[in-house]
Amino acid sequence: RGEFQLTVETMRPAGTGALFEEFERLKKKLDAEGLFDVRRKKILPQLPRTVGIVTSPRAAALRDVLSTLARRMPGIRVIIYPCPVQGAGAGDKIAEALRVAAARAEVEVLILCRGGGSMEDLWSFNEEVVARAIAESKLPVVTGVGHETDFTIADFVADLRGPTPTAAAEMVSP
Repeated sequence: RGEFQLTVETMRPAGTGALFEEFERLKKKLDAEGLFDVRRKKILPQLPRTVGIVTSPRAAALRDVLSTLARRMPGIRVIIYPCPVQGAGAGDKIAEALRVAAARAEVEVLILCRGGGSMEDLWSFNEEVVARAIAESKLPVVTGVGHETDFTIADFVADLRGPTPTAAAEMVSP
């Protein structure tokens, strides 16, 4: 005969998980506000001369996007708006980079990209501040976040969603 003791520090209901629940809550809220409405989506330029890329300068996705743009449109000009794409405070930095790009108005279309990862890795693209910055942008925004099966709030708000960073680059370059 023995004894067993548990110390419980936190409890939460079983289910889909706190992150997924937060994702669904924000998705529902922004959809109700009309941020996902097809009528507010901007049309991409047919032959852009300058493309902006919002991502981390160290991201493997950046190399993929740059090589795709160079292959498809060798003369295209590219401006990178650097920001962290994961970790604490990354959502605020992404939103700031989007606002800077829109304020400078030196590109015709923006690609917001990052390679794949877990839901936690991609979480910055599920933050409300990023969604609102995309919605407020006067420039068309194409997302290329993660892999084909990954969806973020940014994808729903963006003017066009590329299933991968490379696909996003293909969408902006004929």
